[in-house]
Amino acid sequence: MDESTLIALLSGSAIGVVLTVGVLLAWRYARGSRELGSDGEHATYRTLHLASQAAEHLRAGLDGDEVSRAARHLRALLGCDIIAIADAGGAIVIDGPGEPFREVATSIAERMSEASRTQVVPVPAESGRDSTYAIAAPIVTDGLVAGMVIVFATSRRAPLIRATGEVAAWVSAQLRLGELDASRAALAEAELRALRAQISPHFIYNALNAIASFINTDPSKARELVLEFADFTRYSFRRHGDFTTLAEELRSIHSYLLLERARFGDRLEVTLQIAPETLSTVIPFLSLQPLVENSVRHGLECKEGGGRITISAEAAGMNVQITVEDDGAGIDPDAVEALLGGSGGADHIGLRNVDSRMRQVYGDAYGLVVETNSGAGTLVRLLVPQSQPMNDTDAVKAHAGERLRMPDRSAS
Repeated sequence: MDESTLIALLSGSAIGVVLTVGVLLAWRYARGSRELGSDGEHATYRTLHLASQAAEHLRAGLDGDEVSRAARHLRALLGCDIIAIADAGGAIVIDGPGEPFREVATSIAERMSEASRTQVVPVPAESGRDSTYAIAAPIVTDGLVAGMVIVFATSRRAPLIRATGEVAAWVSAQLRLGELDASRAALAEAELRALRAQISPHFIYNALNAIASFINTDPSKARELVLEFADFTRYSFRRHGDFTTLAEELRSIHSYLLLERARFGDRLEVTLQIAPETLSTVIPFLSLQPLVENSVRHGLECKEGGGRITISAEAAGMNVQITVEDDGAGIDPDAVEALLGGSGGADHIGLRNVDSRMRQVYGDAYGLVVETNSGAGTLVRLLVPQSQPMNDTDAVKAHAGERLRMPDRSAS
């Protein structure tokens, strides 16, 4: 075979290899594109992804440090070169090469109280470019203009104008959701303060009187009660964490009942029926202690001869069932219904607040179940999910520390 023939064969083989590789790459690309979806599905995914990223940075409001990050995602969402976001105070956050337009954005923001709809404002040539327009859409919350989304573009395209208005409306919705989250957090904190206030005046006065009665007659008993009182108040008035463990809450209840028994003596009997596997269950802070205090104050305190309180906890499917039962005076069922419905009086406020908090945290299916009648005692049952990805954290259990086991001494 001569040299020219060999070269021709090698060239043909090389071309064949290149064509084969090209066909394979094209096939893989086409297949990958089909697996990832159509162009429309790609666009939908990208839009939702950018919106979800921006939402994370808007819940704190327009005056927070996160607004600049939200602006970056909103600029990508609108496909514009420059976007500015103004808050109610006129502060401007710009994403993109928009510093030459800051003065224009500030001027528009100063008139934001007059804005009721999307406006298109020509930008003076000396601001940086010729034929540039500012598309400004108001961000409205509670009927007031809380800020503005301002997009700078070289044309007044109707789709961009409509999209800017829709983005401003979406930002308004995110701010309202952020305000709702803040309101819920404030409500939860207020209810927690109400529970602490309930504990404070009545119980502390009686506990200190009980301790004082032992100072001369039994100093060691008085010292023990002072330590229990310190443990109880330290737990009840702590400032960190909305959640605790069942073991930690029971430890506080143990201190509380020791102090109450110092006052009631043998008139107060307590039985604990706690399955060991439930002790590490994460529960809302101060969700069980108010129920026990309610049994003592309204169930047994007014009953001649005292009575018994039984606290139990056991696994119930995917939940842990906790009950507080007393054989005290009981409550009229209609009064309980009104109380849990929010129309009851000031009595049993702990019962109502615990029910409200349980529903807020876990949903209406986890509201308190109360079985009672006048003169027939009261049983309060609450369910807590065993698995709580958002709350079942190592930090909660680490705070419990060595208290994940109940103390050896018993309140009964």
